[in-house]
Amino acid sequence: MTMINLDHISANPMLPEVKEAMIEAIQADLHNPSSQHKAGEEAAERLEQAREATASLLGAKDPKEIVFTSCGTESINHAIKGAALANQDKGKHIVTSNIEHNAVIRSLKRLSSQGFKVTSLPVDEAGRVDPSEVEKAITEETILVSIMHSNNETGTIQPIEEIGKIVKKRNILFHTDAVDSIGILPLDVQRLQVDLLSFASNTFSGPAGVGGLYIRKGTKIFPLLDGGVQENNKRAGRENLIGIIGLGKAAELAIRDMDSRLEHLNSLRNLLIKELPNFIDEYIVNTNLEHSLPYVLNISLKYIEGESVMLMLSEEDIAVATKSACATGSLRASHVLLSLGLSHADAQGTLVISVGLNNTKDDIYSFLEVLKNIVDTLRAMSPLYKAPKDTVQT
Repeated sequence: MTMINLDHISANPMLPEVKEAMIEAIQADLHNPSSQHKAGEEAAERLEQAREATASLLGAKDPKEIVFTSCGTESINHAIKGAALANQDKGKHIVTSNIEHNAVIRSLKRLSSQGFKVTSLPVDEAGRVDPSEVEKAITEETILVSIMHSNNETGTIQPIEEIGKIVKKRNILFHTDAVDSIGILPLDVQRLQVDLLSFASNTFSGPAGVGGLYIRKGTKIFPLLDGGVQENNKRAGRENLIGIIGLGKAAELAIRDMDSRLEHLNSLRNLLIKELPNFIDEYIVNTNLEHSLPYVLNISLKYIEGESVMLMLSEEDIAVATKSACATGSLRASHVLLSLGLSHADAQGTLVISVGLNNTKDDIYSFLEVLKNIVDTLRAMSPLYKAPKDTVQT
């Protein structure tokens, strides 16, 4: 049986055109882009073509504002630590939110140990940061605001454009983690007014292990890695040229196909939302359906544990998640869901369902049929669940 992948927020299969571009690059035995001879110049040209495509995807004015990295986590670390250390002479205060990815949370924790002060803002019941609260949190010592574009567990989109206007008035650096948004939604760094934007290739069906950081021209930021002058002296070390070529091809395809992809993803998630109550009762939708990624739905199933459901679905060759892949293995309830006001019990009953380009309507119905049987089985064993009076127990 072929696996039904409903965990695209963790992993997206590469598109055939991306694979072809990478295979062609491998067979071409491209040289080091930093080499000064003809073979190096050819490799450098391929690198810059990918940079130009990525800049177009983000609306960057200058391709040199794109710095390629190994992944979204590195990009986030570079943005936060690099900006904080480079601007600490102006102040040591940073504003963020309670629902950020662990890469943000742990980067800020590291900076806190070095004397930086962090204000972490709550979100409302819809999972969104109030821009007015950002404005209130800013002090004379604030040098950086970091608010994610979309949440990696609920898919809820933050009011980045509104926050950007507030931050720019105060002449403070603004970073957003757009790892789960890039290539899915139209992103324009000019409209968002961000100085730093972190992203990863696999979100838009490029290769895993490749990411990038948009750094607005003139932004004062230290590199994380010391060494050579690669990436316009922003990130030392030889570039993963084959992966970057794949990223560049994925960026081209995302620009070309964004409208049709949005339509496909929206139709699948809308079908899931519509049909879910026909199969399951007593659940909580944690995704803000008015402001959210088109491919993510986060639900909490009452009276049972989401991890048990996930494992039983896996036995039926259906992949879903319970929280961020980077937090898998932790027994703690999701900090994101607790920030929304969920109880620990409801937070532990969560499934994160994320559809992809290769999913079909049949996948949705197959998932719901299997999910119904699993939920019925687990609730029959739960001391917390009381079956409806018209249900006959056998």
